[in-house]
Amino acid sequence: MARIQYLTQIEIDPGAVRCLPEECQRVGMKKPLVVSDAGVRAAGVLDLALAALGALPHAVFDATPSNPTEAAVRAAVALYQAQGCDGLIAVGGGSSIDLAKGVAILATHPGTLKTYATIEGGSPKITEAVAPLIAVPTTAGTGSEVARGAIVIVDDGRKLGFHSWFLMPKAAILDPDLTLALPPGLTAATGMDAIAHCLETFMAPAVNPPADGIALDGLARGWAHIERATRDGQDREARWNMMSASMQGAMAFQKGLGCVHSLSHSLGGVNPRLHHGTLNAMFLPAVVLFNAPAEAMQKERRLQRMAQAIGLPGCDPQGQALAAAIRALNARLGLPSGLAAMGVASDLFERVIDGAMADHCHKTNPRIATRDEYRAMLQDSM
Repeated sequence: MARIQYLTQIEIDPGAVRCLPEECQRVGMKKPLVVSDAGVRAAGVLDLALAALGALPHAVFDATPSNPTEAAVRAAVALYQAQGCDGLIAVGGGSSIDLAKGVAILATHPGTLKTYATIEGGSPKITEAVAPLIAVPTTAGTGSEVARGAIVIVDDGRKLGFHSWFLMPKAAILDPDLTLALPPGLTAATGMDAIAHCLETFMAPAVNPPADGIALDGLARGWAHIERATRDGQDREARWNMMSASMQGAMAFQKGLGCVHSLSHSLGGVNPRLHHGTLNAMFLPAVVLFNAPAEAMQKERRLQRMAQAIGLPGCDPQGQALAAAIRALNARLGLPSGLAAMGVASDLFERVIDGAMADHCHKTNPRIATRDEYRAMLQDSM
């Protein structure tokens, strides 16, 4: 049975952060914990959100790491409980939003975080008791503001996914003005995360025609505007479209993702200093080529339709033109030339493959990869 479900109320407009007080009132939040990070605070963006709250009482946790950890979740939960908070506002990129989702679980459910991980069978244990969450993204990449999942590094070092419809934010406030200060490198890396979501979820085999349409439109928007946003951070039209592409990628990926994400989740767990969006950009070409044989067994012409969405001419059944276009875009954006340029060595491959085989995205790829096939994709991405 195919399930199609969209729940989050979305405000997308310059200046939308002004909606925060009314959204808090709508969901019954009287004293939120605002979850953010040091970079968002240093850029002055957190202050814009706090100013929008006005007289509403709140507490602030601004110590989210670049890859959220269970230890950071516990620290935020302690503050949440000590301050008597009744909800969460995440102001930041995917890390802050995902950490807030971890807090939403642990502040209201017993046990350790990994108890609720998808691959541990924990999704059904997440109940409607989760703390309510409002998401205010400050990057255009992860789309976590409209997604039912979160990625957190648990205490044993694994980078695990947590998925439940109860984790979906009650509201997503998409204000492109909050992304104007994002530097070019992060604009490019987070933008490629959004593009990866649109590409990979469109390739996923699950039946969800609305998600397919949303993903293709998001891909076209992201591809057309990522270079503009990277080149000129004050280009408000480009920023708006990148924020929409990010949101659309996450609305679509309820369909499932695939090998790009099983690899990037695993490698990001092995080395948390590596940026998730950049890893996705590195893996995309190899995974597109790996998925091409599945095209022959489908009537959807997915590779060709993605190529058309980004303006490539002609037929591309083997994905060669699409893979080459992704590599060329990465180069134009100033992203690394491959994993080796990011400091990744081949002696990590077996650990990465172990994690990829266990990742929740592994089985939603159009072709189920073997260890040898993952090893080849890693080598092709070096």
